[in-house]
Amino acid sequence: MKIAIIGQQDFGKAVLDAFLARKDEVAAVFCAPEKEGARPDALRVAAQEKGLKVHQFKSLKSPEATEAMKAANADIGIMAYVLQFAPEEFVRIPKHGTIQFHPSLLPKYRGPSSINWPIARGDTTTGLTIFRPTDGLDEGPVILQKETPIGPDDTLGSVYFDRLFPMGVQAMMEAADRVVAGKHKEVVQDERQASYEGWFRDAEAKINWANHVDFVHNLIRAANPAPGAWTTLAGKKVQIFDCRKQIVRTFGAVKGKIGEVSEIGATSFFVTAQGGRIEVLKAKHETGKKVSAAEFVAQNGLTPGTILGG
Repeated sequence: MKIAIIGQQDFGKAVLDAFLARKDEVAAVFCAPEKEGARPDALRVAAQEKGLKVHQFKSLKSPEATEAMKAANADIGIMAYVLQFAPEEFVRIPKHGTIQFHPSLLPKYRGPSSINWPIARGDTTTGLTIFRPTDGLDEGPVILQKETPIGPDDTLGSVYFDRLFPMGVQAMMEAADRVVAGKHKEVVQDERQASYEGWFRDAEAKINWANHVDFVHNLIRAANPAPGAWTTLAGKKVQIFDCRKQIVRTFGAVKGKIGEVSEIGATSFFVTAQGGRIEVLKAKHETGKKVSAAEFVAQNGLTPGTILGG
């Protein structure tokens, strides 16, 4: 199989490595240009080290990008973690068109932060989709889908790196084989089930301790490891990472006010929210590094009664 890969960073590199490992021919690799000061693109570096033809166009809508894809003469295009807009004129050039990876069960969670949002909303299932890219964002017909559960303590990191990442690499190869062999089906997305969410960034990751403990716990999980759910301590930003949820079942069991550090243990500290407490295991002050809860308490003079987010 002769392929053209459009992508970037670690997932793009993993997809490249997987196709090369089974002796497929990579005719061209298209990567977004790196911003000044950014870490080197893992896909670009790997492709160049292997002597492959690498293109870094500012826009895939340019005539130069179109001509480069035509020159690749690929059987199929493989879009693996692509943040650049790829127009239909470009993705239709390979003999069997192009397929794209998206880390949600489309048509739900279209958009750039499709792993964060289902965790933040407390969903118990997510998955991945291989689909035909169109000019509508994540709106093309579905070729292949795979599901995975979201456990009660799963984080963005565990869902993506432990499951969706390796599943996605294998799904891209499976879908490419089906398409090139003419053994695939394309299912139009059901717009009645569709949703679109934008970026899950710093503003979305701010903790409101007055929310129910379920919502706070889900938010922290959805932002771990990035962008990092955050609150404030004496006006300074504090990010909270690993944590557990503790439900209160009676009025008499409520400890502390909303946002108050109600207890400090040997390896954790507890912050009160509606309906329960968050047991913090790892945190990061804006002036420091991510550390254990015990280190954070010692470094920042945390005591019972301290208010976060006030």
